[in-house]
Amino acid sequence: MKITFLGAAKEVTGSCYLVETESTKFLVDCGMFQGSEIEDEFNYQEFAFDVDEIDFMLLTHAHIDHSGRIPLLYKRGYKKKIYATKGTVDLCEYMLQDSGHIQQIENEWKNRKRKRAGKPLRMPLYTADDGKAAMQLFCGVDYDEIIELSLDVKVRFNDAGHMLGSSILEIWVKEGDKETKIVFSGDLGNKNIPILRDPTIIDEADYLVCESTYGDRLHEDVGDKAKKLMEIIKKTISRGGNVVIPSFAVGRTQELLYEIHKLDEELYKDEIEYLSKVPVYVDSPLATSVTGVFRKHLDYFDEEARRYVENGDYPLDFPNLHFTHSAEESKALNDLKEPVIIISASGMCEAGRIKHHLKHNLWRADSTIVFVGYQAKGTLGRRILDGEKTVNIFGEEITVNAEIENIESFSGHADQKGLIDWISSFKRKPKKVFIVHGEDKAQKVFSDKIRGELNIDTVIPSKYDTYDFDADTINIAEIALPSEDEILNKIEELRDENEKVLTKLKDIISKNRGKIKEVNGDLATLSDVLTRLKRRFS
Repeated sequence: MKITFLGAAKEVTGSCYLVETESTKFLVDCGMFQGSEIEDEFNYQEFAFDVDEIDFMLLTHAHIDHSGRIPLLYKRGYKKKIYATKGTVDLCEYMLQDSGHIQQIENEWKNRKRKRAGKPLRMPLYTADDGKAAMQLFCGVDYDEIIELSLDVKVRFNDAGHMLGSSILEIWVKEGDKETKIVFSGDLGNKNIPILRDPTIIDEADYLVCESTYGDRLHEDVGDKAKKLMEIIKKTISRGGNVVIPSFAVGRTQELLYEIHKLDEELYKDEIEYLSKVPVYVDSPLATSVTGVFRKHLDYFDEEARRYVENGDYPLDFPNLHFTHSAEESKALNDLKEPVIIISASGMCEAGRIKHHLKHNLWRADSTIVFVGYQAKGTLGRRILDGEKTVNIFGEEITVNAEIENIESFSGHADQKGLIDWISSFKRKPKKVFIVHGEDKAQKVFSDKIRGELNIDTVIPSKYDTYDFDADTINIAEIALPSEDEILNKIEELRDENEKVLTKLKDIISKNRGKIKEVNGDLATLSDVLTRLKRRFS
């Protein structure tokens, strides 16, 4: 048996793994690469396997970095079944079409740039129609049920507590008289996430493929997040600014609504009255649709959330909550005179309506941008969080004057302690842990932690590495180099970026020419003085 790591290997996005047994080949996830333009290019490459040879696919959850290339897989000829929880299937019905719509819009925008530059035009990665067509492949399953997918493979989906329908996969592979059990953590949930249950405890595994997004750090105290959010809201609204929250349309948005709803109960009377006057806008058609999917799957809710529902109090709805649908309604939010809370996708600020709200609020010193989820390297969200003073949005340089806040305890990912505690709970520990879905530092720190505290061997695979279970070896695959056209296109893009930087530097020098001359004069005088002193004392 072999496993090849085709994505989320020494990176956070693009989750995709190929498992090969003696008689079966299947995929776990087929996610989109997200972040810089270089990551985006990976999405256009040919799949590193023959689509016709894949017998089935298992999907851990609906987030685009795990599901986003399924329409492309379908477009390139894959017509076998995709197994996922019923909640994941319902979410993908909206998310894959939405992703296709975004691909079309962004491709049109990029093609306009290509045309102006005299470059060949490009087709979108896939369309909304491709996303819709791919749904015929999905097969919904229940949690905790063991299903046989071939003569040698059976699987069980367990609640990962990361988002609605998210799964930890237990996979049993029988070859001859030997049975091997592999567990895929998927994205492991943070404990005490609103609405969702805690991640399922797994009894045993021979091998574990484990995410490491927060493998090098701890979240702040979960109990303080509602209080911190309220303090940010009060401070921002009181000075007349907006609170803008980039949030994933699925998962984080619903959890934020739940927490804001709970604030009504947990705070003192005057604060309840204050909060009830602040309009909350969810500006994402996808988030609006997905919030409806949550209503359909109340059986996935944790005990507290179900208690709200049983008492007739649906926690994802409250009087001052508004959902926007049309582009006109979205644009109108930036013309409002009163301070508001805007929750908008995408969570990493790479696409969607959030970019418009950042354009209208980043320059405002009275507004606050609150990050509540992981920001991958190279994304606009990460650059803002890392403290860049100016960012480019829709071709315009925007100065960052707004207050920037980060509440990591809203993250849907377990932190280092959560990951270690979960692995520690295995009654029979895995022989080896493959560490995926994380940046270099997080993976290395997490690997050392597992080896040091749990005494389990670890492997940090690179993209396209193949592990042979029988030989207990990692085979380094030959990486397909990009084509000459892809290299030339990338050089052109880098040249364009460099020209923008040089233009900006020239502008700065032009505006400060007098000061530069003055400084040069002072330096010349200082140099002359130093030369004389050197001669005098030599």
